[in-house]
Amino acid sequence: MITTEQVKALRDATGISVMQCKKALEAAGGDAAKALIILRKAGAEIAGKKSGRTLGAGAVSAYIHGNGNVGAMVELSCETDFVAKNEQFKALAYDIAMHVAASNPVYLKAADISEDDKAKAREVFEKDIKGLPAPAGGQAGKPAALVEKIMQGKLQAYFGEKTLLDQPFIKNPDLTVNDLIQSGIQKFGEKIEVARFERFSILGK
Repeated sequence: MITTEQVKALRDATGISVMQCKKALEAAGGDAAKALIILRKAGAEIAGKKSGRTLGAGAVSAYIHGNGNVGAMVELSCETDFVAKNEQFKALAYDIAMHVAASNPVYLKAADISEDDKAKAREVFEKDIKGLPAPAGGQAGKPAALVEKIMQGKLQAYFGEKTLLDQPFIKNPDLTVNDLIQSGIQKFGEKIEVARFERFSILGK
């Protein structure tokens, strides 16, 4: 039997409706970790269904670090003014601005990474990969498939650290920023996207 306390704890952790949290817990047999995965999966499915909708509203939020040396602004878009004026939506925009100030992303999403940037990163990592020892068995060099697999892993890790949507969320590293946005889509029932962001710093901090 799912208790009120379990539902409340999951709702507090996700901000998603009581009914959705209860259903997820029931599907997970009361396991909170599994219920969280179910909610994230549902959030991704909902986000996919809403991907073609028009964004006609949103909010701009700014975060300034306590010492005043670093700040960020984020434009978070949604479909309606009703959601844009919601305090929880504004809080989401603020949290993303705080994350941008702390994590200094270069790109918004993977599609924004230029081919030139990828080529330069490959050039650097090729030297690293050549320096790795050959596989066990005394083979000279490494199979091309293995080299490419290592390369893709390095590129993914390197650009993942620089891409806003792929970065672990600063307030909860178990979530990426994209997970956070998908949770917002599930919560508000509208398509939500980061339209743009900018980070400002003094003396390159």
